[in-house]
Formats: sequence, structure tokens, C-alpha cells
Amino acid sequence: MRGLKKIAILIVACLFVYLSLFTWNLRTGHLDALSAHTGLDISGIILKPGIWVAEQVSGFWHRYIYLVGLKQDNDTLREEAADLRRTNMLMGAQARSAARLEALLGFRPPEKWTFSGARVIGQRMGPAGALDTVVVDKGKASGVTDDMPVASLKGLVGRILRSGAATSTVLLLTDPNSRIAVIGAGNRSPGMLSGQGYGEPLQLRYVNQNAPVDPGELLLSSGLSGIYPKGLPVAKVTKIRRSDISLFLTVQAEPLVDVAGLEEVLLLSREPEAAVEAGTGNAAVPGAQAGPAPEAGPGSGKEDASGAADQ
Repeated sequence: MRGLKKIAILIVACLFVYLSLFTWNLRTGHLDALSAHTGLDISGIILKPGIWVAEQVSGFWHRYIYLVGLKQDNDTLREEAADLRRTNMLMGAQARSAARLEALLGFRPPEKWTFSGARVIGQRMGPAGALDTVVVDKGKASGVTDDMPVASLKGLVGRILRSGAATSTVLLLTDPNSRIAVIGAGNRSPGMLSGQGYGEPLQLRYVNQNAPVDPGELLLSSGLSGIYPKGLPVAKVTKIRRSDISLFLTVQAEPLVDVAGLEEVLLLSREPEAAVEAGTGNAAVPGAQAGPAPEAGPGSGKEDASGAADQ
């Protein structure tokens, strides 16, 4: 009961104070003037934290939207830059390829021979390959035949080992089964050039002890075998060793062509009239097609093509 009384007394006292202040304000107007001068300041003080929070939230939201758009623009620019780099690389490769093809078009084949270009689409050489070969993108549909000579601008590459419908396999001059009849460009000493595997020097066989051969001398195809045209550069002599127990010199040479870096090659073929003449000449020799030929002797120019074809 005492608590209720105190509450009642407090309510009555508050009403009395309120009515007194109300009556005094009606007579003097001091409270209205005070509220007019201080109300805006107090409300500003009360509202300022809320306004600051609203500004921070709004600024954060706008910065977030800006960063999202900036990230999207950045991703787009990155993709465009990557596309431009790829395009630049492709255009550079095409320009280099065009320069190589233009140089190939300037190739002058030997007399009574024609040529066509082909791209290298595969290679197999070194210890993992049974034969040192490359694959080109032309076959029988393009007129490619077995034993067709293959060259590059720097020199002889090899010959067609197997011709398929749309692709062909080229036996490289570095393969141990390769045999090319050559002659020295300066001293005109004949011999048989054979490979010893990719990365190994070529071996010039059947060169007589008294035959003049100089280090650095260029070796050209002699054309005696009937497969390769005469006069194509093949290799360069690097080492000569004489022996008292052999009838022949030991001569090493290096190919003029980097077979591992080939991208385009030239396929050589006889002109129709020359092919007819070559076929007539072979037919006139008794037993020319009767089985495999024996191993070539000194200066004979015969090429051991059967060993590679069997493989």
C-alpha cells in the first residue's frame, strides 16, 4: 500500500509541475523560445550518428558496386589481352611460315625435274624409333610415289620410304638404312654416303686411299643410282682418317639439313619425258629388275634401298 501511495504522490507531483510549467510558459513564452533555439541543435546531435551511419552504408554500397564493375572490366580486358597475344603469336607463326614458303617457291630444281611442297606432320627418330623418319601431308592422291627424293632449301633430306593415300613416310639420310651416291664438289671423288642414326655423323664409304678428299668439302648427289638427281648438296666432310690395313678412307660428314627442325620439304619428281627416258634406260639393262642388287662397291652409285623397305 505504501508503494502505491508513493507512486500516486509522484504522479500528482509531476502533474503539478507540468501544469505549473505549462501555465508559466503561457504567460511568459520562455519555454517556446528555448525550444526554438535549442531544439534543432539537440535533434541534429541526436540525428548526426544516424546520418553518418547511413552515409557510410551508402558509400560502401556504391564502392562495392564500383568494384564489381571494375572487376568485370578487368576480366574483360584480361581476356582481350590474352586473345590479342594468341592472335599475335598466330600471325607471327603465319608470317614466318609465309616467308619459308616464299623461299621454297624460289627453289630451282635440277634439269628435267619438278618439285612440290609438303608439310612435315610427324617425326620419329633417335633411340625410340626403328627408323629415322618423318611424315609429310601428301600421298599417292597427290602423285607421291615410293623412292621419290625429298629435299629442302639447304640440301637433300632423304627419300619416300612408303607412300600412303594422303600421307607419306620419308626415310632420312641419317638413318643407317639410307644410302646416297655422292661426289665431292671440289675433287670429284665418288663414294657412298650412309647414315649412322640421328645425332651421329654420316659415313662416306668406298673412297679409295689415294682419292683426294678435303675437310670441309661439300658432297653432292652424283645421280648414278637413278633415284636422286645429280648436283644436290647433301653433306660436308668433317673428318678424314687413313688406315694401313684398309683399301678405303674413313671419312665422316655432317648433313647440311637439321632433320629435327624440318617443317616443310620439297618432293622432287621427274618430268614426264625424263621419267619415260629413265624407264626405257632401265628396261634396256638385262636383269635390271631381277631381285635385290648386291652391296654397292666403290664409285658404283648403287643404293641399298631394300633394307629400309623391308622394315
